[in-house]
Amino acid sequence: MAQIHIIGGASERLELPVIRKIGFGDLSDALAKGWDDFSAMPSHAIFLCLIYPLVGIFLIGLAFGYSVLPLLFPLAAGFALIGPVAAVGLYELSRRRESGLDSNWTHAFDVLRSSSLPAIGALGLLLMGIFLAWLGSAQALYQTLFGYLPPTSYSQFIQDVFTTSAGWKLIFWGNLIGFCFAVWALVISAVSFPLLVDRDVGAAVAITTSVRAVAANPGVMAAWGFIVAALLLLGSLPAFMGLAVVMPVLGHATWHLYRKTVDASLSPEIGFRSTQSGRHHVADFPVSLFTRW
Repeated sequence: MAQIHIIGGASERLELPVIRKIGFGDLSDALAKGWDDFSAMPSHAIFLCLIYPLVGIFLIGLAFGYSVLPLLFPLAAGFALIGPVAAVGLYELSRRRESGLDSNWTHAFDVLRSSSLPAIGALGLLLMGIFLAWLGSAQALYQTLFGYLPPTSYSQFIQDVFTTSAGWKLIFWGNLIGFCFAVWALVISAVSFPLLVDRDVGAAVAITTSVRAVAANPGVMAAWGFIVAALLLLGSLPAFMGLAVVMPVLGHATWHLYRKTVDASLSPEIGFRSTQSGRHHVADFPVSLFTRW
Protein backbone atom coordinates (compact mmCIF):
# COMPACT_ATOMS: atom_id res chain seq x y z
CA MET A 1 0.00 0.00 0.00
CA ALA A 2 2.87 2.38 0.75
CA GLN A 3 4.22 1.88 -2.76
CA ILE A 4 0.79 2.61 -4.23
CA HIS A 5 0.57 5.84 -2.20
CA ILE A 6 4.01 6.97 -3.43
CA ILE A 7 2.90 6.50 -7.02
CA GLY A 8 -0.76 7.50 -6.89
CA GLY A 9 -1.09 9.75 -3.84
CA ALA A 10 -4.04 9.92 -1.45
CA SER A 11 -6.78 9.76 -4.08
CA GLU A 12 -8.31 6.38 -4.92
CA ARG A 13 -7.97 7.15 -8.62
CA LEU A 14 -5.47 9.18 -10.59
CA GLU A 15 -6.97 12.62 -11.22
CA LEU A 16 -4.80 14.89 -13.33
CA PRO A 17 -4.78 18.61 -12.50
CA VAL A 18 -5.83 21.17 -15.09
CA ILE A 19 -3.05 22.75 -17.14
CA ARG A 20 -3.27 26.43 -18.09
CA LYS A 21 -1.71 28.19 -21.05
CA ILE A 22 0.80 30.82 -19.93
CA GLY A 23 2.77 33.52 -21.73
CA PHE A 24 6.27 34.95 -21.56
CA GLY A 25 4.98 37.74 -19.33
CA ASP A 26 4.15 35.13 -16.71
CA LEU A 27 7.84 34.24 -16.49
CA SER A 28 8.86 37.79 -15.61
CA ASP A 29 5.98 38.00 -13.14
CA ALA A 30 7.04 34.71 -11.51
CA LEU A 31 10.61 36.00 -11.21
CA ALA A 32 9.38 39.27 -9.72
CA LYS A 33 7.29 37.39 -7.15
CA GLY A 34 10.24 35.10 -6.45
CA TRP A 35 12.41 38.14 -5.73
CA ASP A 36 9.65 39.56 -3.54
CA ASP A 37 9.55 36.33 -1.51
CA PHE A 38 13.32 36.34 -1.21
CA SER A 39 13.27 39.99 -0.07
CA ALA A 40 10.67 39.18 2.56
CA MET A 41 12.43 36.00 3.74
CA PRO A 42 16.17 36.50 2.99
CA SER A 43 17.52 34.89 6.14
CA HIS A 44 15.41 31.79 5.56
CA ALA A 45 16.49 31.38 1.94
CA ILE A 46 20.17 32.03 2.55
CA PHE A 47 20.18 29.52 5.41
CA LEU A 48 18.66 26.88 3.15
CA CYS A 49 21.07 27.60 0.30
CA LEU A 50 24.32 27.69 2.23
CA ILE A 51 24.81 24.14 0.98
CA TYR A 52 25.29 25.40 -2.57
CA PRO A 53 28.46 27.46 -1.95
CA LEU A 54 29.79 24.66 0.24
CA VAL A 55 29.21 22.09 -2.47
CA GLY A 56 30.76 24.45 -5.00
CA ILE A 57 33.89 24.73 -2.87
CA PHE A 58 33.90 20.95 -2.55
CA LEU A 59 33.69 20.54 -6.31
CA ILE A 60 36.59 22.93 -6.80
CA GLY A 61 38.57 20.91 -4.27
CA LEU A 62 37.88 17.74 -6.24
CA ALA A 63 39.32 19.37 -9.32
CA PHE A 64 42.73 19.59 -7.67
CA GLY A 65 43.01 15.90 -8.43
CA TYR A 66 43.83 15.74 -12.12
CA SER A 67 41.82 12.55 -12.59
CA VAL A 68 38.63 14.45 -11.72
CA LEU A 69 39.52 17.52 -13.75
CA PRO A 70 37.65 16.42 -16.92
CA LEU A 71 34.47 16.10 -14.83
CA LEU A 72 34.62 19.57 -13.29
CA PHE A 73 32.32 21.17 -15.86
CA PRO A 74 29.85 18.22 -15.94
CA LEU A 75 29.74 18.28 -12.12
CA ALA A 76 29.04 22.01 -11.97
CA ALA A 77 26.54 22.00 -14.85
CA GLY A 78 24.82 18.76 -13.87
CA PHE A 79 24.48 19.87 -10.26
CA ALA A 80 21.60 22.09 -11.40
CA LEU A 81 19.67 18.95 -12.33
CA ILE A 82 19.08 18.11 -8.66
CA GLY A 83 18.38 21.73 -7.65
CA PRO A 84 14.57 21.23 -7.54
CA VAL A 85 15.00 18.64 -4.78
CA ALA A 86 16.82 21.09 -2.50
CA ALA A 87 14.26 23.81 -3.24
CA VAL A 88 11.24 21.99 -1.75
CA GLY A 89 11.64 23.96 1.48
CA LEU A 90 11.47 27.21 -0.50
CA TYR A 91 8.25 26.07 -2.16
CA GLU A 92 6.73 25.50 1.29
CA LEU A 93 7.77 28.98 2.47
CA SER A 94 6.22 30.59 -0.61
CA ARG A 95 3.08 28.50 -0.15
CA ARG A 96 2.70 29.66 3.45
CA ARG A 97 3.38 33.31 2.61
CA GLU A 98 0.86 33.14 -0.23
CA SER A 99 -1.75 31.89 2.26
CA GLY A 100 -0.89 34.64 4.76
CA LEU A 101 0.61 32.22 7.30
CA ASP A 102 3.75 32.47 9.40
CA SER A 103 6.73 31.89 7.12
CA ASN A 104 9.47 31.47 9.69
CA TRP A 105 12.42 29.60 8.19
CA THR A 106 11.74 26.56 10.36
CA HIS A 107 8.65 25.84 8.26
CA ALA A 108 10.95 24.98 5.35
CA PHE A 109 11.39 21.63 7.11
CA ASP A 110 7.65 20.94 7.20
CA VAL A 111 8.11 18.75 4.11
CA LEU A 112 9.82 16.21 6.40
CA ARG A 113 6.37 15.51 7.88
CA SER A 114 4.43 15.82 4.62
CA SER A 115 2.45 12.85 3.33
CA SER A 116 4.09 13.56 -0.05
CA LEU A 117 7.61 13.06 1.34
CA PRO A 118 7.99 9.48 -0.04
CA ALA A 119 6.91 10.68 -3.51
CA ILE A 120 9.29 13.64 -3.26
CA GLY A 121 12.07 11.23 -2.32
CA ALA A 122 11.26 8.92 -5.22
CA LEU A 123 11.28 11.81 -7.66
CA GLY A 124 14.53 13.07 -6.15
CA LEU A 125 16.13 9.66 -6.72
CA LEU A 126 15.02 9.84 -10.35
CA LEU A 127 16.75 13.21 -10.78
CA MET A 128 19.84 11.86 -9.02
CA GLY A 129 19.85 8.98 -11.50
CA ILE A 130 19.76 11.47 -14.39
CA PHE A 131 22.63 13.40 -12.78
CA LEU A 132 24.76 10.26 -12.41
CA ALA A 133 23.93 9.21 -15.98
CA TRP A 134 25.12 12.63 -17.16
CA LEU A 135 28.42 12.21 -15.29
CA GLY A 136 28.87 8.71 -16.69
CA SER A 137 28.22 9.93 -20.23
CA ALA A 138 30.67 12.81 -19.80
CA GLN A 139 33.36 10.46 -18.50
CA ALA A 140 32.78 7.99 -21.35
CA LEU A 141 32.95 10.78 -23.94
CA TYR A 142 36.24 12.09 -22.55
CA GLN A 143 37.79 8.62 -22.46
CA THR A 144 36.66 7.95 -26.04
CA LEU A 145 38.39 11.11 -27.28
CA PHE A 146 41.46 11.30 -25.02
CA GLY A 147 41.93 7.82 -23.62
CA TYR A 148 41.90 6.57 -20.03
CA LEU A 149 44.92 8.45 -18.72
CA PRO A 150 44.07 11.62 -16.73
CA PRO A 151 45.59 15.01 -17.67
CA THR A 152 49.07 15.59 -16.30
CA SER A 153 48.41 19.28 -15.54
CA TYR A 154 45.83 22.04 -15.81
CA SER A 155 47.66 23.67 -18.68
CA GLN A 156 47.74 20.44 -20.64
CA PHE A 157 44.03 19.87 -20.08
CA ILE A 158 43.13 23.41 -21.22
CA GLN A 159 45.40 23.10 -24.24
CA ASP A 160 43.93 19.72 -25.20
CA VAL A 161 40.36 21.03 -24.94
CA PHE A 162 40.76 24.32 -26.82
CA THR A 163 43.51 23.65 -29.36
CA THR A 164 42.85 20.13 -30.65
CA SER A 165 40.14 18.62 -32.83
CA ALA A 166 39.35 16.11 -30.07
CA GLY A 167 38.87 19.01 -27.67
CA TRP A 168 36.39 20.75 -29.95
CA LYS A 169 34.53 17.47 -30.36
CA LEU A 170 34.43 17.20 -26.57
CA ILE A 171 32.96 20.70 -26.30
CA PHE A 172 30.35 20.11 -29.02
CA TRP A 173 29.19 16.64 -28.09
CA GLY A 174 29.52 17.26 -24.37
CA ASN A 175 27.25 20.29 -24.49
CA LEU A 176 24.80 18.50 -26.79
CA ILE A 177 24.56 15.50 -24.47
CA GLY A 178 24.28 17.78 -21.44
CA PHE A 179 21.50 19.72 -23.16
CA CYS A 180 19.55 16.50 -23.71
CA PHE A 181 19.87 15.55 -20.04
CA ALA A 182 18.83 19.08 -19.01
CA VAL A 183 15.72 18.94 -21.22
CA TRP A 184 14.82 15.55 -19.75
CA ALA A 185 15.17 16.89 -16.22
CA LEU A 186 13.19 20.05 -17.03
CA VAL A 187 10.30 18.10 -18.54
CA ILE A 188 9.79 15.87 -15.49
CA SER A 189 10.54 18.47 -12.79
CA ALA A 190 9.22 21.80 -14.13
CA VAL A 191 6.21 21.77 -11.79
CA SER A 192 6.30 18.30 -10.22
CA PHE A 193 8.03 19.19 -6.94
CA PRO A 194 5.87 22.27 -6.18
CA LEU A 195 2.82 20.15 -6.96
CA LEU A 196 3.92 17.48 -4.47
CA VAL A 197 4.54 20.12 -1.81
CA ASP A 198 1.05 21.51 -2.41
CA ARG A 199 -0.99 18.36 -3.10
CA ASP A 200 -0.86 14.68 -2.18
CA VAL A 201 -1.04 13.37 -5.74
CA GLY A 202 1.84 10.91 -5.91
CA ALA A 203 4.89 10.75 -8.14
CA ALA A 204 3.07 9.46 -11.23
CA VAL A 205 0.59 12.35 -11.34
CA ALA A 206 3.34 14.86 -10.53
CA ILE A 207 5.55 13.71 -13.41
CA THR A 208 2.60 13.42 -15.82
CA THR A 209 1.43 16.92 -14.88
CA SER A 210 4.91 18.34 -15.46
CA VAL A 211 5.14 16.68 -18.88
CA ARG A 212 1.68 18.00 -19.80
CA ALA A 213 2.60 21.51 -18.61
CA VAL A 214 5.70 21.54 -20.82
CA ALA A 215 3.78 20.10 -23.77
CA ALA A 216 1.05 22.75 -23.42
CA ASN A 217 3.57 25.60 -23.13
CA PRO A 218 6.67 24.45 -25.05
CA GLY A 219 8.02 27.87 -26.01
CA VAL A 220 7.48 29.42 -22.58
CA MET A 221 8.95 26.42 -20.74
CA ALA A 222 11.96 26.40 -23.08
CA ALA A 223 12.50 30.08 -22.28
CA TRP A 224 12.20 29.27 -18.58
CA GLY A 225 14.86 26.59 -18.93
CA PHE A 226 17.25 29.04 -20.59
CA ILE A 227 16.54 31.65 -17.91
CA VAL A 228 17.32 29.13 -15.19
CA ALA A 229 20.53 28.05 -16.93
CA ALA A 230 21.66 31.66 -17.46
CA LEU A 231 20.97 32.66 -13.85
CA LEU A 232 22.71 29.56 -12.51
CA LEU A 233 25.73 30.35 -14.67
CA LEU A 234 25.71 33.92 -13.36
CA GLY A 235 25.30 32.68 -9.79
CA SER A 236 28.23 30.29 -10.08
CA LEU A 237 30.59 33.27 -10.33
CA PRO A 238 32.63 33.72 -8.32
CA ALA A 239 33.22 30.29 -6.76
CA PHE A 240 29.50 29.46 -6.70
CA MET A 241 28.83 32.06 -4.00
CA GLY A 242 26.18 33.83 -6.08
CA LEU A 243 23.99 30.74 -5.83
CA ALA A 244 23.11 31.81 -2.27
CA VAL A 245 20.94 34.47 -3.94
CA VAL A 246 20.12 32.91 -7.31
CA MET A 247 18.87 29.59 -5.96
CA PRO A 248 16.31 30.96 -3.48
CA VAL A 249 14.98 33.45 -6.04
CA LEU A 250 14.59 30.68 -8.62
CA GLY A 251 13.05 28.39 -6.01
CA HIS A 252 10.40 30.91 -5.00
CA ALA A 253 9.82 31.84 -8.66
CA THR A 254 9.27 28.18 -9.55
CA TRP A 255 6.49 28.02 -6.98
CA HIS A 256 4.72 30.99 -8.57
CA LEU A 257 5.24 29.52 -12.04
CA TYR A 258 3.56 26.34 -10.81
CA ARG A 259 0.61 28.33 -9.48
CA LYS A 260 0.21 30.04 -12.84
CA THR A 261 0.48 26.81 -14.83
CA VAL A 262 -1.40 24.21 -12.76
CA ASP A 263 -4.87 24.18 -11.23
CA ALA A 264 -4.78 21.35 -8.69
CA SER A 265 -7.71 22.54 -6.59
CA LEU A 266 -9.52 19.20 -6.91
CA SER A 267 -6.56 17.15 -5.63
CA PRO A 268 -6.03 16.34 -1.91
CA GLU A 269 -4.29 19.30 -0.28
CA ILE A 270 -1.27 19.02 2.01
CA GLY A 271 -2.16 20.63 5.34
CA PHE A 272 -0.10 23.37 6.94
CA ARG A 273 1.82 22.76 10.14
CA SER A 274 1.01 25.24 12.86
CA THR A 275 3.75 26.98 14.84
CA GLN A 276 4.18 25.15 18.13
CA SER A 277 6.52 25.46 21.07
CA GLY A 278 7.75 22.84 23.50
CA ARG A 279 8.46 19.28 22.46
CA HIS A 280 9.58 18.42 18.95
CA HIS A 281 9.19 15.25 16.98
CA VAL A 282 12.12 13.41 15.42
CA ALA A 283 10.93 14.58 11.99
CA ASP A 284 11.52 18.18 13.11
CA PHE A 285 15.31 17.63 13.19
CA PRO A 286 17.37 19.80 12.68
CA VAL A 287 14.77 22.45 13.50
CA SER A 288 14.62 21.09 17.05
CA LEU A 289 18.21 22.23 17.57
CA PHE A 290 17.11 25.85 17.42
CA THR A 291 14.94 27.75 19.86
CA ARG A 292 12.63 30.40 18.49
CA TRP A 293 12.76 33.43 20.81
